[in-house]
Amino acid sequence: MNTTNLTTFVTVMQTGSISSAAEKLFITQPAVSKRIKNLEEEFNITLFDTVGRGIVATQAANDMLPHAKKWLDDYENFKINLQNSHQTVSGKLVIGTSHHIGLHHLPPVLKHFIQTYPAVQLEVHFVDSEAAHKAVLDGDVSLAFLTLPPVYDKRLTYHTLWSDPLYFMTGTLSPLAKKSNVTLEQLAHYPAILPSANTFTSQITLAEFAKHNLKPYATMSTNPLESIRMLISVGLGWSVLPQTLINQELTQIDMANNIELQRYLGVVINPSLTRSASVDALLDMLAPID
Repeated sequence: MNTTNLTTFVTVMQTGSISSAAEKLFITQPAVSKRIKNLEEEFNITLFDTVGRGIVATQAANDMLPHAKKWLDDYENFKINLQNSHQTVSGKLVIGTSHHIGLHHLPPVLKHFIQTYPAVQLEVHFVDSEAAHKAVLDGDVSLAFLTLPPVYDKRLTYHTLWSDPLYFMTGTLSPLAKKSNVTLEQLAHYPAILPSANTFTSQITLAEFAKHNLKPYATMSTNPLESIRMLISVGLGWSVLPQTLINQELTQIDMANNIELQRYLGVVINPSLTRSASVDALLDMLAPID
């Protein structure tokens, strides 16, 4: 349905002539006649009869008028409501987050957000950083909080929110806990428990070993860092963990070169997706993000 044709029809009915409607709409008379003709062809009816130098509305035109007015009113109301909803922080907001960020960094942010914007229906998906990264790229979530990848995808926008260094850790009863000046070469001979090789955190660790043509002796693989913490705390090997997960059951390995692996946590956005007011409101709470 063409609103321009309907608006022209209503104007002709209100003014009673093609010329007056053209003047009111600031278009030519042939343009008015063309729009009326389009409506007649669309509905296969005659809207106006030509009598002398004027026109007379048919019964079909009189029947159509109230429906046309209502349709145009509904359309305008819908357009206004749609524009307002785009500017109002409300509706459904789907975000992704890694388990680590969701448990250790996001709670105060999300608590403040839902208290400030109670009209937003927030839906949080807990997934691995790599899956969250793909979900943003595919448009399945509005944004995601994750361990930022070593190499950025040019199709996405990244914002660093937290620095999250990784430390070489082991259980307090592990033989490594009693050693000093441990080199990477020595560490490579001890059992390691690392996330799967495709994870961003594991890529950072493996890259450090690769600089020295080394590869860790990984005996087990599990992605949740909380699970890794438990496994090394009972003496099953060593791993790298952020400060937020270090507890009294763990001890930092005394590395010869005081190696500290650096990873960054942040938010990823797909610039190809239209950002809602809810997305902008959440980003404003995190940092001065453009």
